[in-house]
Order: sequence, then C-alpha cells, then structure tokens
Amino acid sequence: MGKDKSSKKSSTTTTEKKVKETTTETDLYEARLPALVPFAEPLASKKLNKKILKTVKKASKAKNVKRGVKETVKALRKGEKGLVIIAGDISPLDVISHLPVLCEDNHVPFVFIPSKQELGSAGSTKRPTSVVFIVPGSNKKGDKKKEEEYKPYYEEVMKEVKSLAS
Repeated sequence: MGKDKSSKKSSTTTTEKKVKETTTETDLYEARLPALVPFAEPLASKKLNKKILKTVKKASKAKNVKRGVKETVKALRKGEKGLVIIAGDISPLDVISHLPVLCEDNHVPFVFIPSKQELGSAGSTKRPTSVVFIVPGSNKKGDKKKEEEYKPYYEEVMKEVKSLAS
C-alpha cells in the first residue's frame, strides 16, 4: 500500500508540472505585452506565437536559423529569403528598430512576438534572442530529413504571417 501512494504522488506532481508549464506560457505572453516596443506590428496572436516557437525549434534542429541582429542583417543584405521573427520586448529599441524597414525593402515577411526569452530557448540558445531568421535550405550540410520535418509548419506560419501583414 505504501508504494501505491508514493507512485500516485509522483504522477500527480508530473501532472501539476505540465499544468504549470502551460499556464506559464500563456502568462508569459500576457506578462510581456506591456513591455512591447511601440512599433511591434504585426504582433502574433497567442496561437500563432505558439506555432512560431514550435517552427523555430524545429528549424533550429535542422540548422536553418540565423540568430541575432548581426546575422539576420547580414543574411538580409545578401538577399536570402525566409521569415524574420522579432522579439518585441527589446530594450533599447534602437537595437531592432531598423529591422522591419530592412525586411520590407527585401520583401521578406516578418512578425513580432512578445518574449525574447521564449525566442532564445526555441532557437536552441541559453540566452534571450532579439531576432531569429528562418532560412529554409540555408544549411547545405544539414539533415534533409529534419528540414522536411518542419517544412509544413513553416509554410503554415508563413501563410498566417502574410495574412497578418496585409
């Protein structure tokens, strides 16, 4: 009987952890909204935010991601195509203020999400990231299987981002 109680207790704590994780995700979205830069348009909805982070995570595993302002600007100037995801809670805002204009000039869709912390963790880095650029097929040595795995997610997110922008 003693073992049954302890096993029930551990399963309850696992369920509680899952509940806490989902509540912190939505709470983080809501909590970061007041910290957004004034020009954070188009802003992803909660549902789209979740899809974007999932896509970034899969693209990062396939090594088709440019992280940070410097890498993103360099790729945009080279004329690479993809999707730019910008964190809206960046301070000072001058760090990312030129990115939307640069994206529009190069006809690359972009979207803002509220949290740099979530963007960093989805992009497989320990540090918060201000911008991520998903460039499909950018890694020549990359695993084609992993790339095909995230392609449907990427196309779905692109469709939704383009509808937001128009």
